Amino acid sequence: MTSGTPFSVRCTLTFGDIYGQVLAWMAVIFVSLASGLALMGSSRPLFALVGVGLILVLSLPFLLFAFVTTLLNHIQLEPTGSPDAGAS
Repeated sequence: MTSGTPFSVRCTLTFGDIYGQVLAWMAVIFVSLASGLALMGSSRPLFALVGVGLILVLSLPFLLFAFVTTLLNHIQLEPTGSPDAGAS
């Protein structure tokens, strides 16, 4: 029975890889807060709270999907060496 090649796990994710996603998420937050403040002055401020909550709740799964897929795309498995290097 032979053993497989040992691998090391390496993550190459940098902040530059997710910078655009962070900016997009901040834009979503600011737009939802701005719309909430705009609706707060109306006769039904409950719509403002529901609107902000709905925008944040509906956009969160897309944000998490983007972060997780970006992270998984930057995980590398590298062989550490041959286990049978000393055997002939």
